[in-house]
Amino acid sequence: MKHLGNKVIVTVKLVLMFLLLSAGNYFADSTKWIAVGSLHSWYSSAGCEIEVGRTHLVSDQQDGLRWPALYRYQDTEAAKALWIGVTNYNDPKLNKTLNYKVVHVGPRVLDEETEFMPVEFKLIGKFDHPRVYVDGLPAGRLDFMDFVDEVDETIPSDRMIYNVVNTQIGVTMTRKIYGFSQQNHDNYFIYDYVFKNTGIIDKAGTVNQQTLEGLVIFFQYRYAPTREGGPYGYYWLPQSTSWGHSTMNDVIYEHPTTGEPFRVEFSWLGLHSKAGYDNIGGPNVGSNVIPADGHLGAAQFVGNITLHADKSAFEPEDDPAQPFTTKVIGSDDGITYNNDPFNEAQMAAEYEAMTAGRPAQSHAQLVGNGFADQYGNTSGGFSQGQGFGPYTLAPGDSIHIVIAEGVAGLNRQLCYEIGGKWLEGTGPFVLPDGSSTNDKDEYKDAWVFTGKDSLFQTFERAKQVYENGLNVPSPPPPPKEFSVISGGDRIILNWADNAESWPNFKGYRIYRAIHVPDTTYELIFETTLPNLVHSYNDTALQRGFDYYYYITSFDDGSTNDIHPGVPLESSKFYTMTNDPAFLKRPPGKSLEDIRVVPNPYNIRSRELQFGYSAPDRIMFLDIPGECTIKIYTERGDLIKTIEHTDGSGDEAWNSITEYRQVVVSGIYIAVFITPDGKQAIRKFVIIR
Repeated sequence: MKHLGNKVIVTVKLVLMFLLLSAGNYFADSTKWIAVGSLHSWYSSAGCEIEVGRTHLVSDQQDGLRWPALYRYQDTEAAKALWIGVTNYNDPKLNKTLNYKVVHVGPRVLDEETEFMPVEFKLIGKFDHPRVYVDGLPAGRLDFMDFVDEVDETIPSDRMIYNVVNTQIGVTMTRKIYGFSQQNHDNYFIYDYVFKNTGIIDKAGTVNQQTLEGLVIFFQYRYAPTREGGPYGYYWLPQSTSWGHSTMNDVIYEHPTTGEPFRVEFSWLGLHSKAGYDNIGGPNVGSNVIPADGHLGAAQFVGNITLHADKSAFEPEDDPAQPFTTKVIGSDDGITYNNDPFNEAQMAAEYEAMTAGRPAQSHAQLVGNGFADQYGNTSGGFSQGQGFGPYTLAPGDSIHIVIAEGVAGLNRQLCYEIGGKWLEGTGPFVLPDGSSTNDKDEYKDAWVFTGKDSLFQTFERAKQVYENGLNVPSPPPPPKEFSVISGGDRIILNWADNAESWPNFKGYRIYRAIHVPDTTYELIFETTLPNLVHSYNDTALQRGFDYYYYITSFDDGSTNDIHPGVPLESSKFYTMTNDPAFLKRPPGKSLEDIRVVPNPYNIRSRELQFGYSAPDRIMFLDIPGECTIKIYTERGDLIKTIEHTDGSGDEAWNSITEYRQVVVSGIYIAVFITPDGKQAIRKFVIIR
């Protein structure tokens, strides 16, 4: 148990041991999330995030860099890699000098026993996430994602991962990952790396002291911003989009307006030859899983910016010539499989890729207006390559590199609005610059590509924050406790008052969603100084529907660094409920009052009954506060028993039998039995 303030957190760490048959490596890594802003991502104790490295399931090939994280299937990351290579390395295990020595984590290999060996891995929070309850039970969205190991109010960001890893090559990496929840800075992370020649080459602490020559730090980013529309989402896009087959990769070195150093690699969904339509932005054209509505499911632009890279171990100033390698690498190239720090031929090929330099044309320029999946004659598409160096590190020397990674694009409302108009196909269409066109593809694509500008603005903010010493104005903290209680004619919300001591604090806002938690929320209540309240009764509700909430604290707008005057607001994710609240009737006064709703139940009308959150729901209303409900077929077969014990007059049944089967059309009989043996019988009809 770990005590954090007044909160006792029981953290259960599951150490997963998997055998990767293709590479012969065992997995024993730990992972942590940063999930307090609009961008959520997971990180590995090994120092980089390999393909399917969190769950080791193919269905999670796109896993991480989720934006906007409120909605399902917004992952844009397929795999990453970090390789460290040197020349003329005296390898004590082989007892010889190698022309090239490369150690690896990713894109598919992970060896935390002998290659990348974690020393320390912890999540530090400026404060812990609040306690969130629905009907007395823990129900916070962050309860299973935000495992804070340590609270430190002095850290510059809301969350910081601290990660130290030794490597077989004698380089110790210290990685700090900063995540912000402030609304102007919550869609990027800042990665601060120090690579030091400690000489430590194994878990026992053995030191192989030597000067490291030709040191190259090489990152790979396999982006695939298509999960929602791909096979691991709703599957209206071609399958290979899920592993980045049609991802476009571009790179710039100067700011397009100012001409200042601006070293950005960025990616987006390109044209796919098997789509059969202009698939830029991933419009929903319908599938066996979801009907067509045109909304854009892959409008994200994702990438990274280099904020700092030392010129040398003795010159700590930023070197605008870094990264010196920005050439893409084939995601299925042979050197991305079965990486081995003792295979001399493969390490020579790896080092060649790591030092390939800056190409005359980027991958996106080479693909042009063609189909990205057909470029390069590869089934895997291409990953961004990023090499820093070559450096010389004497024992004790170090190199400092800082990178920001982010995701941006059209907001969810515009994704539906623009995609819907595209699907309808009736012009004229208004372009972002105010002009119009009758070409629906031109219209859609022009709006999607405003995401590039949004990503650049994101990186401009990250750059400014880094240059200002990670100084980001913070909103007031969220309430430490938020409870939601289902009632007979209202849902009651209560919250703590800790945020009120924050400078410039102004008030609280409550937001509500219906049916499911990953949808649009509406503002339903605001309370401000000097007339603050700490409780709210929500009465504008319909019986039988599920409701989700979150509460934010906000200030007077005087500290907003991007939009002066606009209040800074605590992140929705801190207090967002993950379980529903709903209206409950008081217990029925008489068995004669019991009703079954709807009756008949007709599948063709289910969207008009209790909404898409519970399309198969049948409600038993005005029942006793305690009773047993037995449901029979017309011929007398018992198919479901429900113990109703919550004291209310409502009970829901989602048309599922004891054997997890959906019931068929027919007449059914519900028997209600009170603790004293009294009974009532109701017949109802289900039409499927």
